[in-house]
Amino acid sequence: MAYIKGASREQVMLFPDSIDEYVTEDNPIRFVDAFVENLDMNELGFQKAKPAATGRPGYCPKDLLKLYIYGYKNRITSSRNLEKETIRNMEVIWLVKNLKPDFKTISDFRKENKNSFKKVFKKFTIVCNALNLFSGELVAIDGTKIKAVNSLKKNYSEAILKKKLKDIDERIDRYLNDIENNDEKEKDVKNPNAKELQKKIKSLKLRKKEYEEIEKKLKKSGDSQISLTDPDSRAYPRKFGVPVGYNAQIAVDDKNHLIVTQDVTNAVTDIEQLSIMAKEAKKELGVEELKVCADAGYCSSMEITTCEKAGIEAYTPKINTSTNSKKGLYTKDMFKFDLNKNCYYCPAGKEMPYKFTRLEEQRRKKKRVVIYYISESCHICTQRHLCTESKNQRRISRCPEEDAIDRMNERMKQNPEIIKKRKEIVEHVFGTIKFWNYQNRFLTRGLEKVKGEFSLSALAYNMKRVLNIIGTKQLIEALA
Repeated sequence: MAYIKGASREQVMLFPDSIDEYVTEDNPIRFVDAFVENLDMNELGFQKAKPAATGRPGYCPKDLLKLYIYGYKNRITSSRNLEKETIRNMEVIWLVKNLKPDFKTISDFRKENKNSFKKVFKKFTIVCNALNLFSGELVAIDGTKIKAVNSLKKNYSEAILKKKLKDIDERIDRYLNDIENNDEKEKDVKNPNAKELQKKIKSLKLRKKEYEEIEKKLKKSGDSQISLTDPDSRAYPRKFGVPVGYNAQIAVDDKNHLIVTQDVTNAVTDIEQLSIMAKEAKKELGVEELKVCADAGYCSSMEITTCEKAGIEAYTPKINTSTNSKKGLYTKDMFKFDLNKNCYYCPAGKEMPYKFTRLEEQRRKKKRVVIYYISESCHICTQRHLCTESKNQRRISRCPEEDAIDRMNERMKQNPEIIKKRKEIVEHVFGTIKFWNYQNRFLTRGLEKVKGEFSLSALAYNMKRVLNIIGTKQLIEALA
């Protein structure tokens, strides 16, 4: 039996008369076209939103925005690859009306309009809200680390610089010592001569000068680390799998798993991101009350208090940082706090009254108020060996906002299913963006540009999901 044969390359073929016939009525790019055409580019702050009266005509920002949305929806984020698509991809040719901007023009558009992409994302969020695609009841917040355009070798901390400077000094001393003792060594052993050693010393001194300049910049900035290729990027612990990058944050609604709001920060931890993301999500949803859940990395008494003041109920597991649990000793959660009496009760039932309050320095040199409660009957307690290894009495510390943690724990006991839902709501979103859409690294440099780039990723994710839920034709009708 013969194979299916293709048409002869010499055969004359009749193609459709117009490009429009290559794109079906239900093709998703028709919605991309309709959505962007309805945007006011001047209102959104796009550069060259109004054509100049003189000079050579430029590309319309709407056409370049369509190109980027198509690219991020279809795993094409590089400006050079997008340039290729304008030549060979019939969908792109239809979308940008056969325009062929070069990669430099495409790349510059993303850099110059970095602050406008988040506004475009918000415009689509308004469309989703109008279509009742958000429940507005429960939002899951999470963060992930995404690689930056900066290698680990180009990232320095104070400790790394000190070690490198110390190593250079030791090597210089060793080379100088070799120069002095060179004549005393055996003749049959081949060693670098004085001239070669002087050359190495000169090279090391130049490198030392570079490190000293970096050290000065680091001290002047007041930061704990400095990156040379992308100054805003930060190094992360190995467990995150990203040597140097950024911390991308999203808040996802539980109804259709759509991103309500998103942002990028260079904070190493998520500890201060809960209230920022929760309040922004509440604002975008336009609701009076909201429940938010997040993992243990977001648990902070101050953040939970801020959320409560904004009408937001927070649900985050508490991290157990106590070393006593490893030692088999009583941990803080075994001590019961009495709000009315302002005291703790230890596992032995003894009262631990308030003793003193002081201001203590925390990470990043921030100061916070810490309240201490100390037992007066430790020395006669039969359970002392199970409670503390200290020669003094057992003491418990508490911050003024810790009442919020107690209230949250009570809410979690009443609604244990909320924390279980968190993974289902938010984690697959990052999986889709990073692995299915191949957006596991940023292509731009600088925090503001990276924010714009992530806005395009989040917009592409939301648009793709909404198109799957509603369909192209219905979505265009709803947009109209």
